[in-house]
Amino acid sequence: MTHLMKITETIEIGEWELTEQFVRASGPGGQHVNKVSTAVELRFEAERSPNLPGPVKARLKRLAGRRWTKDGALILQVDETRSQSRNRDIARDRLAELIEKATHAPKRRIRTRPTKGSVERRIKAKKVRSEVKKLRGKPD
Repeated sequence: MTHLMKITETIEIGEWELTEQFVRASGPGGQHVNKVSTAVELRFEAERSPNLPGPVKARLKRLAGRRWTKDGALILQVDETRSQSRNRDIARDRLAELIEKATHAPKRRIRTRPTKGSVERRIKAKKVRSEVKKLRGKPD
């Protein structure tokens, strides 16, 4: 039985889709930080994942930004705490959160016409501004 990470009711990702690498963290920690690999780099093969529907993948790619690699993997780096296991949990939580966010389709924007009042206010403001600028010139 492979271990599954449940994201939503319908989406679960298998343990085999995740690879973790432990690297040395930057930041505080004194001598300890220089010899212990507490930072975690979580790699999720998002593009190849059979458990993510197409549209979710597309939205995930947009949300991930530069954390998305050329070969379609999502890489999260966490060096928040000095504890390797806590960093590991944080990374997994963030991944789950990101995928969960990607499941929500954005609402379509409905075009509305500007109200008559708002159009008039805009025109009035433009006229006022134009007057101000006209008065800046040299007097005749």
